[in-house]
Amino acid sequence: MTAYAVGNLQPAARLDDEVFDYMERIQSTLDPYEGRFLVHGATLDVREGEWPGALVVIGFPTLRQASDWYESPAYQELIPLRTRHLTGDVILVDGVAPGYDASATAARLRRDQEAVS
Repeated sequence: MTAYAVGNLQPAARLDDEVFDYMERIQSTLDPYEGRFLVHGATLDVREGEWPGALVVIGFPTLRQASDWYESPAYQELIPLRTRHLTGDVILVDGVAPGYDASATAARLRRDQEAVS
């Protein structure tokens, strides 16, 4: 099942050279884990609520590969280049299985909720 590394990074007024170094080197840390950028630097069209940062989405074949990438020595070495200059949140998350049906999830949640009422 596809998994994702998702970042909500707060923009800096001016990017430090370390951030450029991070950006130039990150792909080489992703390649061994089959990671690829899906969203990076795109303009956001916020329709509800607020989104005060820049969205980054990286896809991986599995959550294990996403986790292995994040924990890899190569990526761990790069993290401070970003975090010294940009704040934000980063998560790893599994995607839904092929054929996922939100109405089936709603039905299960409804049953679970009614069972505890």
